[in-house]
Amino acid sequence: MHKRWVVQSFKDSAKITGLEAVLGTPSALSAILVHREIETFEAAKHFFRPSLTQLYDPFLMQGMAQAVTRLHQALSQKEKILIYGDYDVDGTTAVAMVYGFLQSLPGASVKYYVPDRMVEGYGVSIQAIEKAYQEGVQLIITLDCGIKAYTSIARAVERGIDVIVCDHHEVGDTLPPAYAILDPKQPSCPYPFKELSGCGIGFKLLQAFCKQYGLPPQRLYAYLDLVAVSTACDIVPLVDENRILAYFGIKQLETNPRPGLQALMELAFFTRTITIADIVFKIGPRINAAGRMSHASLAVALLIEQDSTQAYHLAQSIDQQNLLRQSLDYTITQEALAMIENSPVQGKSNVLFNPDWHKGIIGIVASRCIEQCYRPTVVLTLSDGKATGSARSIPGYNIYEAIAACSPLLDQYGGHAFAAGLTMPLAHMATFQKKFEAVVLETITDELLLPQQIIHALIPFQVITQKFVNILMQMAPFGPGNPTPVFASENVYARKFHLVKEKHLKLELYQIDCATPYEAIGFGLGGYLPLVSTGQPFSIAYTIGYNYYLGNKSLQLMIKDIKTEAFVI
Repeated sequence: MHKRWVVQSFKDSAKITGLEAVLGTPSALSAILVHREIETFEAAKHFFRPSLTQLYDPFLMQGMAQAVTRLHQALSQKEKILIYGDYDVDGTTAVAMVYGFLQSLPGASVKYYVPDRMVEGYGVSIQAIEKAYQEGVQLIITLDCGIKAYTSIARAVERGIDVIVCDHHEVGDTLPPAYAILDPKQPSCPYPFKELSGCGIGFKLLQAFCKQYGLPPQRLYAYLDLVAVSTACDIVPLVDENRILAYFGIKQLETNPRPGLQALMELAFFTRTITIADIVFKIGPRINAAGRMSHASLAVALLIEQDSTQAYHLAQSIDQQNLLRQSLDYTITQEALAMIENSPVQGKSNVLFNPDWHKGIIGIVASRCIEQCYRPTVVLTLSDGKATGSARSIPGYNIYEAIAACSPLLDQYGGHAFAAGLTMPLAHMATFQKKFEAVVLETITDELLLPQQIIHALIPFQVITQKFVNILMQMAPFGPGNPTPVFASENVYARKFHLVKEKHLKLELYQIDCATPYEAIGFGLGGYLPLVSTGQPFSIAYTIGYNYYLGNKSLQLMIKDIKTEAFVI
């Protein structure tokens, strides 16, 4: 897909020069840091040397005092507590963390519940509330859901069950009648960081509980590997508290992960150095496969399992579910792309419906369609006589707001700027498609519909010293809000070029003024082989990392795009 390269502009040269002077960082990296609002020595110290002591006081979150008091009451009186979470990675990691922590406390009576994606759908189900009532549950803690579950939580209250909502999604017009609500996106919540994952909200609840009742924080920090997986896979900004939690969670994944995550990493052939991308593309899909193909309780069972042998057996089962998911993913994606291509009207959005598509796959398919067609996309299937589905967006466009504008046509919806879920009567499908397209047409710009390749710095190869790479690696973990720096270099030549698996471009790159050649790979860029083999210079956009092969580690450029024409805009 053709991309427009945009070089990030740096307007405050004095701040860049000042930071370079106090840190000794190369100017290109100093400029990137200043652009990310790291402008002073103190800010850089916090960034490069994260500390768990930098986490905010959890009692700053609205509702926290009430939630902690009610939880302590339930534990001290041996009430039955139900931990209720969503069926995705964020929900299952949150359930595993809160259940695992509370279950380890003396005398705790704790169970967990994850809804069936196919039968109950997203959120707090009436079915679950009735089951909890029949089992004598007196307190429910929801994780990664609940902020819009007014009807279900009202039913719980009718049944004499208190509910603590731990959610991070956007707040609706009416809050549910819960005993306490923990969601920093409530307009009245003073908590200074609004972008925690659902598991992150659960972590803050447990952090507050430890602080209030004198439990050592290390007892909670043992669950940071789960928080890191949640933070990575829910695509929340990797800044502020999220970056701290992810940083230490990755350290734990590298040194002492829980058996279930260790087993998944073995099956996914992890290296010792773990990145956010590794978690997103290797751990996340496997955990999600349980809820997509069978039941997410299998993922929770894996994540709370203490026996390594049993954890490996569970991980193998989940891995098989993921292989089946991949097969369905490919088939449905091809059908969806054909539907887009054959559509008589090519608008600025895609709304696709097929009653036979697997409900657990359609969110992935929406993302795949965007990779090819680059339009806000809604993919729907038939479930319980309704059209239900998932929506995914392109960078810079808030799909949640677009769906909210169509809310009179919907039975329910929820989500955030990048992803959302929705359900509607079949009779509303055609009207929704027209309305959604009209909303997108009115609110999106042509610029957003053209994929951009952001260039964070234009550099020659001479800049890539070992010091430069060492500092760059310390800027990790990378993700939304702290993206992996993308560099561009002009007048680059290729040698020793060939294709890998007929679609990936493997080559060695050099510049005339730089004695050091660099290994490079462009995943999915095999079509550029004729261009780079001409002997003529070209420009590359790339990230810098390491290649691990047969126990050896070598510097490698990961090419994002290649151009021969001028690219700066």
